Amino acid sequence: MAKKIQHYYGPQVTIYDQTFLNGILAELCHPETTQPKINHLVELLYTHLLTEVMNEAFPKKLKQSPTRMTASQPGQLLRYESFDSEQKVISVNIARAGTYPSHICFDALHYAIEPACLRQDHIFAARSTDGKNQVRGTEIGATKIGGDKENSIVLFPDPMGATGNTLLAALDFYKRQVSGTAKALIALHLIVTPEYLQKVITHHPDVLIFALRLDRGLSPEAVLNSAPGKYWEQERGLNENGYIVPGGGGFGEIMNNSFV
Repeated sequence: MAKKIQHYYGPQVTIYDQTFLNGILAELCHPETTQPKINHLVELLYTHLLTEVMNEAFPKKLKQSPTRMTASQPGQLLRYESFDSEQKVISVNIARAGTYPSHICFDALHYAIEPACLRQDHIFAARSTDGKNQVRGTEIGATKIGGDKENSIVLFPDPMGATGNTLLAALDFYKRQVSGTAKALIALHLIVTPEYLQKVITHHPDVLIFALRLDRGLSPEAVLNSAPGKYWEQERGLNENGYIVPGGGGFGEIMNNSFV
């Protein structure tokens, strides 16, 4: 069972506390980490995160299969629990920081889910800012949606849960524009802030949120010494420009070598 932090954000929020992944994520956030290393670290982190999410949120079945010993020991089969390979899953690429994480999830899911039951959708979403460079919302541009979401587990692998605007826009789009009833809506993040959690849970209390780290570095010292979420209204993880502190800077820019 993966170690998790104890918090007051609600049962739909899971924040892991794994020593190995904490170190990898710290390295990912280091100012000297650039391409190609950053993509290797993102792949490692999202592969582990997806595994934990599947263990907790995906339907399972008892299965059996032969092994190399079955020929010499007839009737002896391996019996084990695995995932329901016919469960429909959609991985949503929220460009641009979410492009590679979504590809990682989509690729890894093929080891557990039948290819015909898997799909990757694409949404181009960008922060909208005002003249003071403050985040005011998210604009959705082009989309490529491969069908309905009926009985599907819909994954949103987006590295930074900062203001919450991007995920809100994506969730609103899927609920209003994509037909069918999803089995589950799941957000997968490397880092989240208290502000992000409050906004997303307020607007979409049905969404499950999984993250590897909580950043609330701008909170008062007394709040930092308390359990996460106990003084939620006093917690701060965003600076005046909507960036996470301590955070990792703009993952999307570094992952794409495009600093605009």
